Amino acid sequence: MMVWRKRLTLAVAAMLVLALLAPHGGRKAEAFTASNAKDAMDAFIAVFYDPAAKYFYTNSDHLIHPEHAHGPDGGLYTDFWWGAQLWETVMDAYERTGDPVYRALIDDVYAGFNLKYPDMMANKFNDDLGWWALASLRAYQLTGTAEYRNRGSLLFDRIYEEWDTSYYGGGIWWRRDAHDPNASSNAQKNVATNAPMVITAVKLYQATGDSVYLTKATQIYNWVKSKLVSGSKINDHLQGPGAGTVIDWDFSYNYGNYLGAAVSLYEATGNTAYIADANTAATYVINNMVSAQTLMYEGENDAPGFKMIFARNLNRLRTIGGQSQYLNFLQQNATQAWNHRRASDKIIGSDWLRPTGSSYVQSLAAAAGVSILQLTPPDNYTGYIAGNGAYEAENARRTLASGGGMINESTQGGYTGRGYVAGWNTSGTSLDFYVNQNAAGTRTITFRYAAGAGNASRYVRVNGVDVANNLSFSGTSGWGNWNTVTLAVPLNAGSNTIQLGYDSARGNGNFLNVDLLSGL
Repeated sequence: MMVWRKRLTLAVAAMLVLALLAPHGGRKAEAFTASNAKDAMDAFIAVFYDPAAKYFYTNSDHLIHPEHAHGPDGGLYTDFWWGAQLWETVMDAYERTGDPVYRALIDDVYAGFNLKYPDMMANKFNDDLGWWALASLRAYQLTGTAEYRNRGSLLFDRIYEEWDTSYYGGGIWWRRDAHDPNASSNAQKNVATNAPMVITAVKLYQATGDSVYLTKATQIYNWVKSKLVSGSKINDHLQGPGAGTVIDWDFSYNYGNYLGAAVSLYEATGNTAYIADANTAATYVINNMVSAQTLMYEGENDAPGFKMIFARNLNRLRTIGGQSQYLNFLQQNATQAWNHRRASDKIIGSDWLRPTGSSYVQSLAAAAGVSILQLTPPDNYTGYIAGNGAYEAENARRTLASGGGMINESTQGGYTGRGYVAGWNTSGTSLDFYVNQNAAGTRTITFRYAAGAGNASRYVRVNGVDVANNLSFSGTSGWGNWNTVTLAVPLNAGSNTIQLGYDSARGNGNFLNVDLLSGL
């Protein structure tokens, strides 16, 4: 499956945001109860698992939908890499509980996958194979079943055959059928293929004692760090002729995979430099890829699984790396996921900041919420989580109209987070901020903006009710000069939607760059 193309298509609108690791507003980040974790897993199994097929459905309604019609039976069941992630969700539950039901399910899911994919090697995507190599080695560590070790070893060795120094000084190719960047845009080397293989190689070293695996793990890691890491930023992939072009897409699972690789090498070597690398990657996400400290919505289909991979490896950094400072962040996100479950079936959707809707939910999205509940130690707090009150505009959900022109931009200085939403002046366009509050009441919110073209105005709607038809944003002396405007709004306890929109019929006009919603 063409994972990188889907990552770009499905997550391009979900840019990254700023929040602080330690909250400066709202209540302390806290978690949920152990019974919540059990209920979430029970609900997931009840809705998505087909015991006859020993396989998970793609969608909660057990129907095929065209936006992700990949996988066995025309897409009725989950595709290749989703299957590996859902298998790890089962392992998350087994590791938390030791429940023999989950132990049996580990074997059953593996058997079901092999029935649907009797020839795994027919898949030409090395990252797809890699997820199963990694999951197989984890299953071996948890169960001691030699078959899982053998499968992981077989897959790793096959993938490592794709290590090649003829382009980019090393790295494993993404696809086995695309090795010439001069001939194919599919010839790329990415984090998603290489970093998980570091973790897998360390697991093989631990399982076999063969130091060759540790040497390979270090080799792959060093290549990723030298070619795809720039300061605190983990870029997505290299492509193109010659030395290649770095494609700098930001996805939380790239950071999760890289920090997970660093944690594995620390575990194998004791070298604390790897913990420093892992902390840098973790902090970037916590500071930039969140909305009021909740992991950002990155899109549908493949994208909801990204934060599951990040959270799983962040928890490994917390436990294996001894970095307890991440506990509150994990707890807060677990609480947000659980608080926004659907009441009817307890299924968690793709956006942990807003209630799960009534439509079908994809299994990978639901599994992400379930997994973080399994990973995170509960502290029995069951209320709402407000976070730190900083909602970056570049991470807001948006409604676009034809010619809407709302884009993420970072060309002007002085912004917070990674950038701002630029240049929108078309009716029918809006930014939706999903805001959570501990208690109901009136709050004074602040929009940080630039209006270099002169005075602008927008409407503001809260939970579907208009609170300002034509809020004025006074012109600034340039697009790099920022100002603020405040407004008192009524908010409910729990989830709220604050919409900043453009409607010419209300008198709204002119261009506006929006940086941040704060004060909550």
